[in-house]
Amino acid sequence: MLEWRPMIAPDFLRSKTLPIAALLGVFALAAVPSALALQPAQTQAAIDVQVFFTPGDDAAGKIIAAINEAHKQILVQAFSFTHPGIAGALIAAHRRGVDVRLIADREQTENIRHNRIPAIAAAGIPVWLDGQHRAAHNKVMVIDADSANIADVAVVAGSYNFTNAAQYTNAENVLLIRADRPLAKAYQQNWQRHQPHSKPWAAARQEY
Repeated sequence: MLEWRPMIAPDFLRSKTLPIAALLGVFALAAVPSALALQPAQTQAAIDVQVFFTPGDDAAGKIIAAINEAHKQILVQAFSFTHPGIAGALIAAHRRGVDVRLIADREQTENIRHNRIPAIAAAGIPVWLDGQHRAAHNKVMVIDADSANIADVAVVAGSYNFTNAAQYTNAENVLLIRADRPLAKAYQQNWQRHQPHSKPWAAARQEY
């Protein structure tokens, strides 16, 4: 609430010899703070950071909830992927019209039993296998990075593989960061940097 108080002119302003122009200039400067105070405050969505640790926290549940809230796009980078619930959430998002795309480590996808990449690809989600590096070790989801609503923007990152082991037996961490568009765009650009040298699922499968 604004509180108004009468302004008392200093002695030198009450002098009859002070030019009128000077008087107007002084009063104009004195009015500036009041004018600024009347301007509406500029508000932005606050960046929200949540951290989860396993075993103990339901990191998979938080990741699944973030997937379920996606509206337009989910970009995934995965090293190992065996968690059925997370895979199922991505498939469900794809079926409701979300643009889901996934880059996975080639060696892990070829050698890990019970990996969910074949089921994800079979559901129609575009999948690429990245064999360009010793390990494509990112574990990231970029959600709605280009959404007009900043509250929709989210990044999942951390040491946590999308696996049962990461949830139940390994010591892992997950960061869920919302409303940080510069961060989401940085991860989006990194995903786009790795996609061109990764092989599409169909072509990669013929080689192993």
